[in-house]
Amino acid sequence: MSTWLFDLGNTSLKCARLVDGVIADVVRIDHADGAFVDGWMRSLPSRFDTAWVASVAATGLTVAVIDALTSRCRRLSLVRTQRAFAGIRVAYGHPDHLGVDRFLAMVAAHARVPAAPWLVVGVGTALTIDLIDIQGLHRGGRIAPSPTLMRESLHARASHLPLHGGAYVVFANDTAPALASGCEGAALALVSQSAHAAADLLGTAPGVLLHGGGASALWPEITGATLAPTLVLDGIAIWAGAFAAGDVA
Repeated sequence: MSTWLFDLGNTSLKCARLVDGVIADVVRIDHADGAFVDGWMRSLPSRFDTAWVASVAATGLTVAVIDALTSRCRRLSLVRTQRAFAGIRVAYGHPDHLGVDRFLAMVAAHARVPAAPWLVVGVGTALTIDLIDIQGLHRGGRIAPSPTLMRESLHARASHLPLHGGAYVVFANDTAPALASGCEGAALALVSQSAHAAADLLGTAPGVLLHGGGASALWPEITGATLAPTLVLDGIAIWAGAFAAGDVA
């Protein structure tokens, strides 16, 4: 049986084949303004048996992807946030308010080393930070603009400020690196403050896992952090395995 996993975010669709519980053949397809470029489905297999989809994208784009996939697969299932799953207990009073990408990233983090606390940092359109303790209890999280969104917002209000370019330094000597340093520095400061607050709360420092399209830019500046680019897909794989075993309500 051919099974594919789909992680639909606000700027890209990441998909992978599931082989014996392990993801393979990861593909990333970017989208903009709520639409994909023509021919985007050429990156996907022409036929497969099962699709597992986790989406935080707008409803219209989610429906378009589901419609496209149902023309190629026999069965499609949507992954949803649950209050408790795979050793994780969500802190939100309304679990459906927690993005399924954050939920799945925590599930995958907890599966790496179950008896360890984790600070799970997603760097996409938004910067998300979630803390889970050694019992798998979600202690809550934070949401802020990502460095990319910060620069886009500044460029939208002041078009003379460059949208791209520049490298992170502590104190820059030109506008592009000053923007890169300011926007990335703001994200790094929030992650650092969250890590220190987490250590105070738990009595031990959590491991830091970074995922998302912008994670690789921040990773070198966070001592001891682990880059986990497929973390959400890993979470979908765990969900698919639990469903096959009858462990999903």
